[in-house]
Amino acid sequence: GRRRQLPSTSPTDRQGGIVDTDDRFHDRLAEEYSAITRIVSEFDGRLIVIKGWSVTLSLALIGLAFQQDHAALFALAALTGACFWTIEALIKRHQVRYYPRMRQIEVWSAKTAGIVIDGTPASAPRIDAAWTAAGQSQPATALQRTPREMTDQEITRMRRNVLWLPHVFLPSAVAVALGLLLSVLAVVGVLDMPL
Repeated sequence: GRRRQLPSTSPTDRQGGIVDTDDRFHDRLAEEYSAITRIVSEFDGRLIVIKGWSVTLSLALIGLAFQQDHAALFALAALTGACFWTIEALIKRHQVRYYPRMRQIEVWSAKTAGIVIDGTPASAPRIDAAWTAAGQSQPATALQRTPREMTDQEITRMRRNVLWLPHVFLPSAVAVALGLLLSVLAVVGVLDMPL
């Protein structure tokens, strides 16, 4: 394969010198990126299963509460929804820990590609950077920029906020709110059901 010296922004060896690279380096990056995207997709599959169980059990408990005329099952439905919401948030936290490395691989690939198309630096892969660019106020302009690595603050905020992401808290939060509302209505006597 062809060998070339990387620019000063390239990875360094343990002695701080610039690393020579060739196609094998890019192949290894591509292999790792592929493995990470597969792992992230597998997490998504697990999260869908958790959502399904959350809805099924919570709504079944609410229906059973009406059928059995027993208001305590409303609170159990809320508790079940809260447990599944917590489990989903914990799994999502594990999943997002792979995102910084995905972005780092994208950045390294971009910095070592050396390809420009119509004045725009071109590289692959760019899945995470493109997804992030699509959410900005000027997505086409953002997509033309070279990807950048995530900052410590961005990584920390991403991990910290997973509990409050709509695709994490829905539908479990609805089951929690409905279960609590029906419990309160039963306690104050609006619903004529024994506790």
